[in-house]
Amino acid sequence: MSGSSLVPQSPAPAFGPLASSEPPAPPGLPVASGRETVREVWLLSRGYRLRLAATGVLGVVSTGVDLIVPVAIGSLVDRVQAGTADLATVLTITGVIALTALLGAAGTALTIVLATRVYHALLAALRERLVGHALALPQHFVERAGTGDLISRSSDDVTAVADAAPSVIPVLTVTAFTIVVSLGGLAAMEWPYAAALAVVLPVYVLAVRWYLRVGPGVYRAERAAMSARAQQVLESQRGHATVVGLGLAGQRHRAVMTNSWRVAEQTLRARTVLSMLNARLNLGECLSLAVVLVVGFVLIEHGASTVGGATTAMLLVLRLLGPVNQLLMVVDTLQSALASLSRMIGVVTIPSNPPDVPARPADTDTDRNAHTDTDTGVRLDEVSFRYGEGPRVLDDLTLAIPSGQRVAVVGVSGAGKSTLAGVIAGIHLPQAGRVARPGRTSMITQEIHVFTGTLRDNLTLAAPGATDRDLHAALEATGATSLLDGLPDRLDTVLGVGGHPLTDAQAQQLALTRLLLADADLVILDEATAESGSAYATQLDLAADAVLAGRTAVVVAHRLTQAAACDRILVMERGRIIETGTHAELVGAGGVYAGLWTAWEAAR
Repeated sequence: MSGSSLVPQSPAPAFGPLASSEPPAPPGLPVASGRETVREVWLLSRGYRLRLAATGVLGVVSTGVDLIVPVAIGSLVDRVQAGTADLATVLTITGVIALTALLGAAGTALTIVLATRVYHALLAALRERLVGHALALPQHFVERAGTGDLISRSSDDVTAVADAAPSVIPVLTVTAFTIVVSLGGLAAMEWPYAAALAVVLPVYVLAVRWYLRVGPGVYRAERAAMSARAQQVLESQRGHATVVGLGLAGQRHRAVMTNSWRVAEQTLRARTVLSMLNARLNLGECLSLAVVLVVGFVLIEHGASTVGGATTAMLLVLRLLGPVNQLLMVVDTLQSALASLSRMIGVVTIPSNPPDVPARPADTDTDRNAHTDTDTGVRLDEVSFRYGEGPRVLDDLTLAIPSGQRVAVVGVSGAGKSTLAGVIAGIHLPQAGRVARPGRTSMITQEIHVFTGTLRDNLTLAAPGATDRDLHAALEATGATSLLDGLPDRLDTVLGVGGHPLTDAQAQQLALTRLLLADADLVILDEATAESGSAYATQLDLAADAVLAGRTAVVVAHRLTQAAACDRILVMERGRIIETGTHAELVGAGGVYAGLWTAWEAAR
């Protein structure tokens, strides 16, 4: 467990059997398929569909108005050639062109504004769902997939989708309408030119097919490389003390640089694909203009068209080619945004019980009686656990903790204490065995996190409905009123980054108060009061006693005085429980715990 001071756990299966072997770790969190992405976007659009329909109608009308300009110019050319144009004709057509340009620009601008508002509203809703769903995922699932992947999806991918708005929205809301309306107008007014232009369409179709075949994979690889880089950077930051202590700075630097170069390579591939698409579009544009000019020459020579008609056709084609190129060019940005969108929706669509979380089996009579609604005890039956392919950290461990009992876990470093706490909390899934625990389980570790926000915000994270009176009572129960008295704005004092700094002991007091407010049935403290000094040790122990009172508790004790105060003590060695009993019983037995206690007393 890392990076969190309070971890509410979801209800655990009552003694459900677990797989005999752990499934292979996934390369990352899932990515939504195209169908899933469309379905989720459609669901998100609920409440905005009428506005989207109005935007579409406005876009069609705006682009339809713009068709008047090439028709008016073509009419003027024919009148000039026939000698029937005068100053009034020129002024009239000029006025019509100016008016239609103004109306078209206004309609286009309003279309873009409406579409942008809907776009960002949907993106905000999706981001809220992403964050909410990610926070509800089992921690072991996120850690196995890689926290860097989740961070990349909630930052890099959200940014990619948001940054796509300025280029994607005008194209999708205006350019697409322009293409449809221009093709329809050309076919209605000068159909031979439209038929000739259709001969060139296969060039664009082949270009798009090629890009859709190559582009998505390139962008997915680029996003995956970004996730890997984020993971390396995050691990280096989180393990800074270890990196510095073991002299691993050079190794970590090389790992980050390697992953950064992979990002650069994938980005270069994406830009290469874009350049190749651009070349194909230039070819299509050249062929389109050539075909219209040749067809116009032939039609005029045979009296089947006029110079004005050819001019109208050429202007419509020129007006068409720009949006076509823009649409196909924005496909590049769109593919990148869609790759990010599918990664975001991949998190949103993760089921509440992810694939690697064992489903609850049919209850047997024994299991049904093992955990009733009022039972807050813990049971482990022949539980084994290892990290990856390493040796067993927990070895065939069986344990029963009755409701309301406070159990301390002690042992030398590496004995498996924290791993046992993580398995009981549900953070780690054992490879074999069965685990039963209360549904309302909370765990805190020595890695305390103070969130940016007021003291009230930090406390009500655990109890959103708590009143100020509840917060004051909790602070008093944990002996943290001195913390409140020392803050300039009391509950409204801003903490965290850029806010009022807290000492290690004060941060642990805050975490314990937050845990008291959570009011869990099972409380797990993994060296949660191991502040750097000993001046506040007694105060923190008293705070922990207030939190644990009347609850089932598992305490990974770094001070044996904490263990001595518990109802029962477990002594671990190499993943096994080698001694169990009360403090007096274990000291009297003269075993491992007695030796640890003697050494502790001598050190004190």
